[in-house]
Amino acid sequence: MKRFHVHVHVADLDKSIGFYSTMFGTAPARVEADYAKWMLDEPALNFAISTRGAAAGIDHLGLQTDDPAELATLKARAEAAGAALLDEGTTTCCYARSEKHWVTDPTGIAWEHFHTLDSIPVFREAESAACCPAEAPRGKPVAVPVKSASACC
Repeated sequence: MKRFHVHVHVADLDKSIGFYSTMFGTAPARVEADYAKWMLDEPALNFAISTRGAAAGIDHLGLQTDDPAELATLKARAEAAGAALLDEGTTTCCYARSEKHWVTDPTGIAWEHFHTLDSIPVFREAESAACCPAEAPRGKPVAVPVKSASACC
């Protein structure tokens, strides 16, 4: 199974945790001082928020796989699509150790493909490790600005 992944930068973590917990009908599976994550089964979604971004908005999109074979398939598809690919191999980010690679779509949106291997107690283990699009040369965050309630699509 693959799980859709969305990571959003937020200005107020506590307020956002309350909002999304109500929206999803459940509390986050993990909460840290700067991060929260919901692992939803219906719909299959890994939804994360953090205060680590430069601007509030969507940071990146992704697909999380249950096994290495699914990750290899995603990598082959990205390479076949001609997307620039950054293969990080085994790395740490977002309180997890994962096997991952990044691709950038034609409009510059960063996509993360990953298979989580383990949970770790820190956001990342090494400062030199690339983590999240704003911190590594693999495209740009989506950075969709927050609109007022009166704004139309």
